[in-house]
Amino acid sequence: MTHVVTPQARPSLLQAFLRSEALGGYVLMAAALAALIIANSPAAPVYFNVLETKVGFQAGPVVLRETVLHWINDGLMAVFFLLVGLEIKREVLDGQLRGTARIVLPGIAAVGGMAVPALIYVAINLGSPDTLRGWAIPAATDIAFALGILALLGSRVPTSLKIFLTALAILDDLGAIVIIALFYTSQLKMFALLMAGALLGCLFCLNRAGVLRLTPYLLIGALLWYFVLKSGVHATLAGVALALTIPLRPRNAGKPDAHSPLHDLEHALHKPVALLIVPIFGFANAGVSFAGMGLASLAQPVPMGVALGLFLGKQLGVFGFSWLAIKSGIASLPRHATFTQLYGVAMLCGIGFTMSLFIGALAFTDAATVDATKIGVLTGSLASAVMGFVLLRMGAATRREDAAH
Repeated sequence: MTHVVTPQARPSLLQAFLRSEALGGYVLMAAALAALIIANSPAAPVYFNVLETKVGFQAGPVVLRETVLHWINDGLMAVFFLLVGLEIKREVLDGQLRGTARIVLPGIAAVGGMAVPALIYVAINLGSPDTLRGWAIPAATDIAFALGILALLGSRVPTSLKIFLTALAILDDLGAIVIIALFYTSQLKMFALLMAGALLGCLFCLNRAGVLRLTPYLLIGALLWYFVLKSGVHATLAGVALALTIPLRPRNAGKPDAHSPLHDLEHALHKPVALLIVPIFGFANAGVSFAGMGLASLAQPVPMGVALGLFLGKQLGVFGFSWLAIKSGIASLPRHATFTQLYGVAMLCGIGFTMSLFIGALAFTDAATVDATKIGVLTGSLASAVMGFVLLRMGAATRREDAAH
């Protein structure tokens, strides 16, 4: 008798995405922990000195000389934002965010998850006008960390909730991008801004002309990053702008090997961003010295506003807005999920590590306030991760007991 070996089904793009993001979350956790250990060890002076060392190059009239930390936050993170932009475009046009029905619940949850944390931060910092600029810090969700925690729970959490969290985090990133563009832009330089606009126009013309090779887009994108950097608009937004021009239509349409430039670039960037760029960012930005700090440090307006915004604001905003949408009939509860599990996922949304640290670096320039922001982000994110994990694990156990009865 002849046995036919059936090839294993290839994982879907979403499954591959979830696995990649979970692995990236573990690497990011390790990088953040390493930064904290080094920043509180005898090696701390070396760590901080390296980050403040200026490096750069000159090519004709182009001169770029910045600190290592600046290169990481404005250079490497532009690639991170390029990937975010590609994911947003793909999900809206051809994924989980395509169509009104799919976007309703995560969209409403994302609005609540941005608004309530910001209001909590503002309420705590009303008496300190200088720190109100940090209102957007607790409004972000770190998808890598959150999905990393979900991965630890395995099948205890239904796939529908993982999809919900992914969609919510992508919309959350979109909101953060808009916030950065509108509220964290320095004084504009018109010549550089006009050049950036012209280059963006060229990119859209390439798209409309049906150019499907990535090389022209990436070369023009590099120039776009330089002029956006010089314009006063934050340089990472060049990555998002470039992503929106990358074609989604496939090459060799109608053939088995059909694939689009957007999918090619997204797949090429996923692992380097998740396993290298984001961990490097975390390692460079999570390091804060706890010397001389106590509980009184956490009670200051900035760390308290950030920590409570992430821990309380996210769970209240995400779950509260979701509950109202479901109970009013506007949306439905994710398939095979309970309200307890939805609340646990809402707690995980309080992990705001990467984007929260990034916005904090934009909001404040003095070292003391930046360190206070880091303390708030680390505290709020850690509390959200632990409590979310515990609640989801308990919720899964309760559901199994109910099924047994």
